[in-house]
Amino acid sequence: MSLRISESLDVIGPYRNNFSVGRKMCLLAVVGVLAVVCERVASQRFPPGFQFGAATSAYQIEGGWNVSDKGESIWDRMVHSRPDLIYDHSNADVACDSYHLWEEDLRLVQEMGLDFYRFSISWPRLLPNGFSNKVSEDGRRYYSAVIDGLRARGVAPVLTLYHWDLPQRLQDLGGWTNPLIVEWFADYARVAFSLFADRVHTWITINEPGSVCDVAYRGFLAPGLRDHEVGALLCTKHVLLAHARAYRVYQEEFKPKYHGEVSIAYQECWFEPKTDQDLEITLLTREYLFGRYSHPIFSAAGGWPPALERYMADKSKKEGYPRSRLPAFTPDEIQLLKGSFDFYGLNHYTSRVVRGAAPGEPLAFISQGVEEVRAALETRPRWGTATSSWLKVNPEGLRHLLKLIKQQYGDVKILITENGYSDTGDQLEDRDRVNYYKDYLEQVLLAITEDAVRVVGYTAWSLLDNFEWAAGYTSRFGLYSVDFSSPRRPRAARASARYYAGVLRARGPHADTTRNTTA
Repeated sequence: MSLRISESLDVIGPYRNNFSVGRKMCLLAVVGVLAVVCERVASQRFPPGFQFGAATSAYQIEGGWNVSDKGESIWDRMVHSRPDLIYDHSNADVACDSYHLWEEDLRLVQEMGLDFYRFSISWPRLLPNGFSNKVSEDGRRYYSAVIDGLRARGVAPVLTLYHWDLPQRLQDLGGWTNPLIVEWFADYARVAFSLFADRVHTWITINEPGSVCDVAYRGFLAPGLRDHEVGALLCTKHVLLAHARAYRVYQEEFKPKYHGEVSIAYQECWFEPKTDQDLEITLLTREYLFGRYSHPIFSAAGGWPPALERYMADKSKKEGYPRSRLPAFTPDEIQLLKGSFDFYGLNHYTSRVVRGAAPGEPLAFISQGVEEVRAALETRPRWGTATSSWLKVNPEGLRHLLKLIKQQYGDVKILITENGYSDTGDQLEDRDRVNYYKDYLEQVLLAITEDAVRVVGYTAWSLLDNFEWAAGYTSRFGLYSVDFSSPRRPRAARASARYYAGVLRARGPHADTTRNTTA
């Protein structure tokens, strides 16, 4: 089915301008321009008010999985019942033990000079039954202590309500495929706002809805279900509506008093067509993986991306379904979703090249392509590779993506909520990670100064080595290493921690790293 590119001119520009395969370029001119740009970036600083932070999530660092009255989460259930789904058969029962060592974590946050620290609430730690009829005093006390500790150190807390640890009781009732979860999440958000909104002024409702639905419903993440044809799309609708209801709760009940900001955080790759003939499939792939989550909230029209909606309706009909597998929004739901943001939260790590798949070509999700739209995903030989094989290093992709977001959704304020690099083991001289941060920060700076993209902050993932989901402890993203073999879980600063602390002092990517950050 045609994507009707003539109706999608707003998203063609960045692809045409940067990746038209047939365009001839003068090498000497390019080298000259790059030299000027590099010299300019080296001398520039991020604008006044730009904020730097680091991030973690509750399940990945807290441990204390059954302390006090905490309820069971879908991750607790999966790692205990199906350890074979985790690469090293590990779990996060203790993880970094941040439930007990949170003051040590805050010491590192202060030591680096971070402007903010992004972390998440464990839904079943705060609401042990999943429902708002019982609030855990232990959970309330724990998160209050972390928030107060950050503020006492001059660091702003940025709080995520949902970073994948759904209460198992709610999963048993259908989880994100049950439409009632929209109100269950709104109830949970209201409790969190009531307890913490007087001290937290930046909120993220849901981290990476695409991971929550598309990856989890292909069995790669908890709850480990496999139903991407229907389950993932039901999940998409309800996750978006849950976000919007939580946003409206804050706007109506809390914003007049506390004046905070609320949004959602997307994980987005930069996609570029392999050839000019692959532009249409590239746009459809982007709409399926990313526009499905951002268009209903950030576009002026609201609702599903029109080209994707048509494609899914036509495909579902050919498959024999009586209606589209992409569930429709009601007019009221479209209005509820539209404009439910105060900033654009962006998690970005990597890039991909897109081409149309050959007939019968196998497309394993993530590694090879997107079966739903028959798109094959590849990489460029020049892109570097982190320990995580999916993470291909292409710093320019972040700048292209930032420009595309501005072109699609206007002069929206963008907070980069995650960006980072994985390696393995406990090595402290992590020069590849330092180079990754420097190169990606340079591209953020160029997006601000050259492209006038309104990026207001940057978040390094992650403050600590942690339980990295299906990879267990084999993949390390931390600015600080954690010795998981020791009951004390000692932290140690890597070279990247010293570099990032230097960035904060210099307010630019070309940082002085001669001053030590100790652990």
